[in-house]
Amino acid sequence: MREVVEACPELGVKYLTVFAFSTENWKRSPSEVSGLMTLFRRYIAKETKALDDNGICVRFVGSRDRLDKRLVTMMDQLEKLTKDNDTLFLTVAINYGGRDEIARASQRVAIEVAAGRLDAANITAETFGNYLDTAGLPDPDLVIRTSGEARVSNFLLWQSAYSEFDFVETLWPDFSAEVFTKCVTNFAGRERRFGAVTG
Repeated sequence: MREVVEACPELGVKYLTVFAFSTENWKRSPSEVSGLMTLFRRYIAKETKALDDNGICVRFVGSRDRLDKRLVTMMDQLEKLTKDNDTLFLTVAINYGGRDEIARASQRVAIEVAAGRLDAANITAETFGNYLDTAGLPDPDLVIRTSGEARVSNFLLWQSAYSEFDFVETLWPDFSAEVFTKCVTNFAGRERRFGAVTG
């Protein structure tokens, strides 16, 4: 994780989103889930100073309802500490699922419409995007799926509508700055049309 984050400025990457824990990961054994939560707390405690010193703005997306309260407190503190940094915008998806995010955004839109603060007839894709966890962030240009899996696993379903995808065999623990650089370089050579025809 640190290696990839450190590689971003040199590669011209301004925004990075990593999938740390999905809404489906709760199906794992209680001991494994507990271990992951402990790992997240240790990571934040260990990396907070370095993240802030290097000008990295950290933001967490996903539902915090089921998360360990100590972890949520640490997440809140890290977001507050780094909110004015702008060297790299690092988004960490934790207890996140694309479908869950869209459902929660729909609930927020419905509440606004019911309260008379939003006209249902004026809801556009752009309007809806303002109610997603990622509101204010650009859609991803490139989505990298590690571990040889050929699926998106419920990640940024709305935001990745026009993203380029790179499916790599490398397991996440072995995903180095070198592999990341190769993915970014390959992406730079692609032609992106966003539904238009070039000619």
